[in-house]
Amino acid sequence: MVFPIKPRSINDQHIKLKNNMQHKKNWAYGLLVVSIILAILGVTTANFIFKSGTAGMGIIILAALNFGASRRSKDVWMIIGAFLFSIIGDWFLSNMNGDSLMFVKGIALFFLAHVGYLLYALMNGKIKWKFTIILLAAYLVFFFWVLYPTFTDMALMVASLIYLLISCFSLGASMGMKGNPSAKWSYVFGIILILFSDTIIAFKEFLDFHMFDFLITPTYYLAHICITFSLIKKFEITPTTN
Repeated sequence: MVFPIKPRSINDQHIKLKNNMQHKKNWAYGLLVVSIILAILGVTTANFIFKSGTAGMGIIILAALNFGASRRSKDVWMIIGAFLFSIIGDWFLSNMNGDSLMFVKGIALFFLAHVGYLLYALMNGKIKWKFTIILLAAYLVFFFWVLYPTFTDMALMVASLIYLLISCFSLGASMGMKGNPSAKWSYVFGIILILFSDTIIAFKEFLDFHMFDFLITPTYYLAHICITFSLIKKFEITPTTN
């Protein structure tokens, strides 16, 4: 009597795919640990390589994951672009030395970064309008009541207002994201940290209030780490190529 032999190709392929996913997960989290170390060095030193380390490592991790995926995701490039603009914008702010034009250029680049964050969120869900309107109303009151009287440079005022708007829309869009809950909420937390860091910068630069300056860079670097972690979690359910 001859018994049918169960094909092994499907099982072998499944095992190989599972091993590839586990390998991808291991090295991605390993590089995320490196990102944390770079964040610590960025906080404790003035070296710009370390200061741009979390965004730079995020670019490396996400580009490698995307190229290793069987289907490359266009939305991932939004975050890679956002991290790249963040690095350049951070260079302008780190070298402005009181030059308001450098500050405006830095804000413009961070605006483009937020465009990337916003587009990524919209490609994975839809904006939460009620939340966004409440957030926007609160920040507009803060802007016109607290910050506006301090402006003497019209270009700087307009740039700051536009940046405030895109920041609120980015967070509102992140709240409406679909999919893996851990991926969504780590992304939301990352955007919240960016908004929090920017708010402290506003107090520092426009109100000469320095009590919370020590939180600016840690929260900013942690935001990059959270966003990178979010996309790693998203890739965990995406099959990779051999």
